[in-house]
Amino acid sequence: MLVLIASLAVIAVVVARGATRGSSAAVSPKSGPSPVPAVLGTARLENVPVFLTGIGNVLPLASVTIKAQVDGKLERVAFVEGQDVKTGDLLAQIDPRPYRAALELAQAQKARDEAQLGNALLDMDRYATLLKQDSIQRQTYDTQVALVKQLRATGQADQAQIDTAQLNLDYTSIRSPVNGRTGVRLVDPGNIVHASDAGGLVVVNQIDPIAVLFTLPEGDFQRVNRAIQQSGRVPLGAHALSREDAKLLASGKLLLVNNQIDTTTGTVQLKATFGNADHVLWPGQYVNVQLVLGERRSAVTVPSSVVQRGPDGLFAYVVNGDSTVAVQPIRVAVVQEGLAVIDEGLEAGARVVVDGQYKLKPGVKVVDSLSTRTAAASGPDTSGKPAAPAVAARQ
Repeated sequence: MLVLIASLAVIAVVVARGATRGSSAAVSPKSGPSPVPAVLGTARLENVPVFLTGIGNVLPLASVTIKAQVDGKLERVAFVEGQDVKTGDLLAQIDPRPYRAALELAQAQKARDEAQLGNALLDMDRYATLLKQDSIQRQTYDTQVALVKQLRATGQADQAQIDTAQLNLDYTSIRSPVNGRTGVRLVDPGNIVHASDAGGLVVVNQIDPIAVLFTLPEGDFQRVNRAIQQSGRVPLGAHALSREDAKLLASGKLLLVNNQIDTTTGTVQLKATFGNADHVLWPGQYVNVQLVLGERRSAVTVPSSVVQRGPDGLFAYVVNGDSTVAVQPIRVAVVQEGLAVIDEGLEAGARVVVDGQYKLKPGVKVVDSLSTRTAAASGPDTSGKPAAPAVAARQ
């Protein structure tokens, strides 16, 4: 009897467990796989500048080594090292006394010769009268005419001597030929300087505006040439960027394309000029230069990370209305500054996968990981209002 009771109890327990499992299965039906988190974005329509990027070296627009043009003692230096100077500003003064004396001597010689010329002219007039009266020989008159011409030539030589002496005197005041900034003083006052000295007194660099010499591969030359022809007389724009953080330092214009390609490096040199009032560009500095060739208007753009490469070419993962992804072949026009310009395959407004493609395959459902993180950070919504849509990633 006891055995029968124990058997009935075991059967009851087994039946109860079966019923519990059955009810659980009825309450929690089998669900599908969870959506894969990924960063989503939207293809945008915008105007995109078309440019080429090269590495450049900042150069002064003009660099002048100031030298003495006459010999003498350097009396004083009229500039401070690192000073901004303008055209015509006095930089140094050479002892002018010897050259002032030479000028006065030349002026005195001319005055003497002019007096002799005046007397010779009077004699020539007298001889002309006597010749008409047949009182002197023709030779005497001709000799006097020749003397007058000689003294006139002497006067011209005297004037040339005066001009030379005046020029040498002017050279004793050394002035800046350009607007710029002075460098290190190379000669101190009290030294004797010569016009034949190899060195100079100081170097003046013109740094506002300033120039940047940069290179591009020879394969880009035709694109640059076409852009110049299409722009007409309007110079192409150029931007100087910091090499450390790509920060825009200055905007300017293309000045020239060198007249030959360097066969040793396969590059072509270009020069651009930039306004530099704040002196953010400095001679010797290396910068990245963007040469703007034009603008692609109303272009479809996506972040460059959207573009994937497969065995059949480039493609992107697009998100369908039911949140599943599909492979979309695309054709890319250009990739620059983290932005891909799409020629074919995507339209503005299409949702695309920006990051997380390695976890995806066609037909898989995705969820925007950015919106998920935002919701998790803000906590549960107890307001009863519907959640705001996630912000699309910057294109």
